[in-house]
Amino acid sequence: MKVGLVSDVHGNRVALETVLADMPAVDVLCCAGDVVGYNPWPGDCVDELRARDVPTVMGNHDAAVAGDTPFRFNGMAKAGVDHAKATLSDDQLEWLADLPAERLACDGRVKLVHGHPDDPDRYTRYTYPEEFTERMLGDEDVLVLGHTHVQGVERFGEGIVVNPGSVGQPRDGDPRAGYAVVDLDALTVETHRVEYDIDAVQAAVEEAGLPSRIGTRLARGK
Repeated sequence: MKVGLVSDVHGNRVALETVLADMPAVDVLCCAGDVVGYNPWPGDCVDELRARDVPTVMGNHDAAVAGDTPFRFNGMAKAGVDHAKATLSDDQLEWLADLPAERLACDGRVKLVHGHPDDPDRYTRYTYPEEFTERMLGDEDVLVLGHTHVQGVERFGEGIVVNPGSVGQPRDGDPRAGYAVVDLDALTVETHRVEYDIDAVQAAVEEAGLPSRIGTRLARGK
């Protein structure tokens, strides 16, 4: 069984469409949260994942949009949250609000979280690839997390910890959209990066009246 992994889409429809077109054939697609925030198309991204029935967990931006959760957002992030609140339909907001903090997929072999699996506050802890440890794993074969927007994989004796990277706003110095594919039979992970039309996103950011830096930082992958 092959599993496609995405995370931190952040309302970037152009990047999401490019990733889905580039992704090799998979049996199931999973998302580690933050479908909305920052970029201009939160509704389109929600609708795409809903239409594909993608197992998805709630990220901190999702929670802020759906439930007025008082996270400490900078002005740029707050603008994306406010934009999503103003443009999402009641049905789309309800879908976000119903997302769980963690979930199992693929008969329990894949666990999805957004931050760290042991973080009681769910989103306080940012866990970068160099901090992945075997202790993070439970009974699952593959633990999938997002939140940092930094792609990385570590293989341990008891399984794999992977961050597929950010689809909509990479922050690891590579502006290309990130995703990953897990082969559960071989228990291997392939990470992928794909170029997308950043200029189109930057133009849409300006047209939506969002802070320019949301668009300009995409070109740096920071």
